[in-house]
Amino acid sequence: MEPDDIDALARRAQEGDSDALDDLLRAVRPRALAVCRGVLPYSGDAEDACQEALLKVAGKIGTWNRKGRFTTWLHVVAVNSARSTYRRMKNQAVAADPEAHDGMQRPDPRTTSVIAGTRLDLLDAMEQLEREHPQMVEPLLLRDVYGMAYEEIAAQVGAPLGTVKAQIHHGRKLVRPMLAGDA
Repeated sequence: MEPDDIDALARRAQEGDSDALDDLLRAVRPRALAVCRGVLPYSGDAEDACQEALLKVAGKIGTWNRKGRFTTWLHVVAVNSARSTYRRMKNQAVAADPEAHDGMQRPDPRTTSVIAGTRLDLLDAMEQLEREHPQMVEPLLLRDVYGMAYEEIAAQVGAPLGTVKAQIHHGRKLVRPMLAGDA
């Protein structure tokens, strides 16, 4: 489906057309799943995050402001759902019973992925950045992880282009020392 067709479906869904919402969710599911797989490479985890993202889309479609493409808005929702799924899984791993490992030392959740292949250092750095500079996380993720254009990011976050570029630049400086390979 072309971006214009997806935008048209999203507008109809915003106006209360339930058939359009069903069609929209079916049309964007592969895209949402691909975004979630970018953060959570383990298929089952990505599927869970994608399902969460689609539920958020259905429930919060009224918050899409129609200034940018619907797919850009969807991208942000999917990224946030994947990060939320990661945090939930990390918290579950930390809370796990240490006796459940048959006397073996429990893996350190800061360095051992509960999701095969995930860059824990990146996700942890994003969490720390979010606590200290929440306005920088979304633009940085959208640019450096997903390769979105600065102009699209500015439209999505509702900030001037220069501000978005400055947030991304400053965010990179703050995150770089937190990444394991960049020490």
